[in-house]
Amino acid sequence: MNYSFFFSTLLFCCFANLKAQQPNVVWIVSEDNSKHYMNLFDSHGVHTPTIEKLAQNGIQFNRAFSNAAVCSAARSSIITGVYGPKLATHYHRSEQKVTLPENIKMFPEYLREAGYYTTNNAKEDYNIHKNNNVWDDSSNKASWRNRKKGQPFFHVYNIGTTHEGSLHFSEKEMNTTPTNTALEKVFVQPNHPQTKIFAYTNAFYLDRISKMDAEVGEVIRELERDDLLESTIIFYYGDHGGVLPNSKGYLKETGLHVPLIVSIPEQYKHLAPFSSGTSTNTFVSFVDFSATVLNVAGVKVPKTIDGVPFLGRNVSKHTLQNKKTFGYADRFDEKYDMVRSVRIGNLKYIRNFQPFNVDGLMNNYRYKQLAYREWKLLFDKGQLNEIQASFFKPKAPEEVYDVEKDPFETNNLAYDAAYHKELLKLRKSLNSWIKSMPDLSFYPEHLIMEKAFINPIAFGAAHKKNISSYLKIANLQLLPFDEAKPKLLKYLDSPDELERYWALISCSSFGLKARELSDKIEALMTSDTLLINRMRAAEFLGITGLKDSSNALTNLLYQSNNEKEALLLLNTIVLQQDYYKNDQFSISSELINKAVLKNKLIQERLKYLNHELPY
Repeated sequence: MNYSFFFSTLLFCCFANLKAQQPNVVWIVSEDNSKHYMNLFDSHGVHTPTIEKLAQNGIQFNRAFSNAAVCSAARSSIITGVYGPKLATHYHRSEQKVTLPENIKMFPEYLREAGYYTTNNAKEDYNIHKNNNVWDDSSNKASWRNRKKGQPFFHVYNIGTTHEGSLHFSEKEMNTTPTNTALEKVFVQPNHPQTKIFAYTNAFYLDRISKMDAEVGEVIRELERDDLLESTIIFYYGDHGGVLPNSKGYLKETGLHVPLIVSIPEQYKHLAPFSSGTSTNTFVSFVDFSATVLNVAGVKVPKTIDGVPFLGRNVSKHTLQNKKTFGYADRFDEKYDMVRSVRIGNLKYIRNFQPFNVDGLMNNYRYKQLAYREWKLLFDKGQLNEIQASFFKPKAPEEVYDVEKDPFETNNLAYDAAYHKELLKLRKSLNSWIKSMPDLSFYPEHLIMEKAFINPIAFGAAHKKNISSYLKIANLQLLPFDEAKPKLLKYLDSPDELERYWALISCSSFGLKARELSDKIEALMTSDTLLINRMRAAEFLGITGLKDSSNALTNLLYQSNNEKEALLLLNTIVLQQDYYKNDQFSISSELINKAVLKNKLIQERLKYLNHELPY
């Protein structure tokens, strides 16, 4: 007998059987919807019978979160398992893609190495250079059906029905297109105007959720027709929150808290620490998704992934008890800000690093929505209550909400003495996370692109002390001004350009409380060696109204030869003109650098300033 042949055949059969036991994994992803629109998660939502049926035989995650509130930033954290501010993938969108370090991969590449067939139908939207090892097929025709016989697969199916663009209807269309959801019964959030337009927008969107639910059913039926339901783990989730105003792009729960259902066939029940047909309040975040799929597939989770698996073998008790999630929001198209959040249990902490920014600042894509435009019009007319008007006013540096009692985050508890201990705990948690990454956003975007895009992880590691110092300066905003003043004076004279940069931002955060520093800041407006520092100095003078800095800002725009630097300047110009109303601007496109002027986002800002938008 040929024993060598016998044992090699036996080993081959065992290996083939092992491969056969690897579960298929399908992600069904709906765009731009938080959990708030679905009755399964929220009493104000619409019924979604397909997803509800999936939950009856699956696991309902009541506390699932995107780490970013907009698609490219959110999807970049999903595909890598790495927090965006650590990897410089958190701006929406960057014309220049980030290059991943050699030790970080888009996680489907690990699945392919383990024998999986990986397909994506069809949206990617990553802020990352992609190589050809990630997907076997990423297209509108991508399907598991093209794999080899018996080969396990990972398939992503994206549903765009609920995308924000679906709400870009006209007033004429609104008046001629009835909704299935009754307008008189629809819920309108307390921070929104209680108007017909907002009621219609909510009802229209609930109808889109219903349509999306039917499309989820179509994918499941395809699996059933191919006799794959008993060998496939199905995830359904929303790719971030949205899409009513002050949701997508913002770190409200409506921007981050997403629906998630996972259905696990009987033969793979041992891979779930949760029972089928139950719900859990364990916190899971998008950075955990890649680790979870790899763990379910029996693939070792790389140490470079920030997330931890919540399904598969050996899920830790610590993971099951997790009650914490982090969030980040920065540039959304042409609108800049820098906001971070942490939620621990029912308490949510939001840190506005540039609190003089206004959430309602013009963004061309957002303001295509009638509801956004009506909201701004009512603010301009003085017809909003205090809660509704806050969207168009400067923010507090810190916000704390009990999101169980106050789900739409309207009552800031940060300055309530009863919550002071909780505030300190939340602040400490966020600061520790920022320093541990470290968070690259303490460098302005154009400098990150110049210095860090080739290897953001290495850049962050080399500049960890610098970032910690910039965070310390930014946190001077949290002190009484008299206590912060001597430190601000010190940093305004710092030889480190970005220490001066963050000192200027902190001065603007104090507003007129910092007026006694205005002479020094005005001197920096003309003498600082860094153009964006001269901009931040001019910004302070405009915010406080101590000096008309419109000519200074306009001239700085003409001097800039960097697209992202110029875009940041235009952000300040629109902010000054629309909300601080101390300066008026007359900008000549002919005087702007020609290379800069080619940028589409800059063109949109200029069209707005020149009153050339089509609405």
